[in-house]
Amino acid sequence: NTVSNLIFILPPIYGAIQTCKDGLEKRYLAAYLCLTAVGLGSWCFHMTLKYEMQLLDELPMIYSCCVFVYCLYECFKYKNTVNYPLLFLLITYSFVVSIVYLNLKEPVFHQIMYGTLVSIIVLRSVYIVLWVYPWLRGLGYTSLTVFLMGFFLWNVDNIFCDKLRALREKMPPVVGAVTQFHAWWHILTGLGSYLHILLSLYTRTLFLKHRPKVKFVFGIWPVLLVEPPKKL
Repeated sequence: NTVSNLIFILPPIYGAIQTCKDGLEKRYLAAYLCLTAVGLGSWCFHMTLKYEMQLLDELPMIYSCCVFVYCLYECFKYKNTVNYPLLFLLITYSFVVSIVYLNLKEPVFHQIMYGTLVSIIVLRSVYIVLWVYPWLRGLGYTSLTVFLMGFFLWNVDNIFCDKLRALREKMPPVVGAVTQFHAWWHILTGLGSYLHILLSLYTRTLFLKHRPKVKFVFGIWPVLLVEPPKKL
């Protein structure tokens, strides 16, 4: 459960570096770094199982989703513009959720607030791939499907934790390791979130007349390479 957080850490760092190299907007640098922060916080929590480290895991989930919302809803604006009302709303949302959660200490509250942001992201993504850039459906639906698979396995692990633990004790160590559904929640949601950033960045760069291309490192891992617009 600790090591599986590497998927939240290493690919987004690469994405952040590539974003700087391509000279893209800082909001996408923030998106990649926020995803890395989620991975680092989750790593610390699962390594120590301390409440303070749990906050480093859960609160960045809210902050990163707010950044994702901002990026996605600003895809079709002119370059170098700032939507101050939306920025203020998301910062206020993050602040209020943080204060309430720190005092309430109720996981269900955090899950509802996080789920609300994810729902907003999903609705906006579906709008983009259905009516704006239909050729991005593959990327958009893959991101959503992978994320939902992780969410499903997370619920299975929560509901049947005791039965799964007893079953793993009867299995060979390797089989027991690969049936850690909470670890798969990390892997699948990490991949789904990373693919979402690619979708958002692809949409943004298309609108700005850039030439984005998805390529695969070692034939496996997707990265977005962005070429500047052609000069007339």
